[in-house]
Amino acid sequence: MKIAFISGASGGIGNATVKKFIENGFFVIGQYNSDGQSVKRLLEEYPENFFAVQCDLTDAEQVNKMLADLGKSFKHIDVVVNNAGSALFKLITETTESEWDALFSINMKSAYLINNFALKSMISNGKGKIVNVSSIWGISGASMEVAYSASKSAMIGYTKALAKEVAPSGINVNCVCPGVIDTKMNARLSNEEITDIKAQTPLGRLGTAEEVVDLIWFLSSDKSDFITGQIITVDGGFAL
Repeated sequence: MKIAFISGASGGIGNATVKKFIENGFFVIGQYNSDGQSVKRLLEEYPENFFAVQCDLTDAEQVNKMLADLGKSFKHIDVVVNNAGSALFKLITETTESEWDALFSINMKSAYLINNFALKSMISNGKGKIVNVSSIWGISGASMEVAYSASKSAMIGYTKALAKEVAPSGINVNCVCPGVIDTKMNARLSNEEITDIKAQTPLGRLGTAEEVVDLIWFLSSDKSDFITGQIITVDGGFAL
């Protein structure tokens, strides 16, 4: 059975990604830090195909311990989805160094640590799929979200370089950049802001978690074997 590691399994996109992979025959290792109830429901629904691990991705020691423990139980990882992420809506002049570091730890450094762990078995097996989740703000930037935009832009550059480095080993690395998606991360938006975003989006609405998951799944499947190093938006045309 193929094994997938999915970070941020308790969030809207992460939760839906776990379900998509399990329903397509994968065993899923899901990382989460908070919202244990959504993970508990996954464990109840898929007791034979889901393993949950709690880890604070801002703490490199915790991440390395999690990966060391997983290495004792799982000898290979076939797919990694680096979905975990955190946002910060704040002026850059008011953003503290600790806030900056925490964002980069979750949004970027965790992917570096997790991918390096998975790449050991992927390189040995001569195949593997890595899907990194960035954001349209990583492409165009967003006022009041400078730290977030910077961390997501770093993920894009990392994806392009890593794809070139591991391609000779038969490993595909791609990046998904969601636009404004109807998830808890965007719950802070007012009705007026949502109306304005819809007006700026050619398709006239917010995206759904399932629409992002469909792209993640495609890039993780055999149908994407000749696709690597790509940065693909799911934004309804917002960034055009």
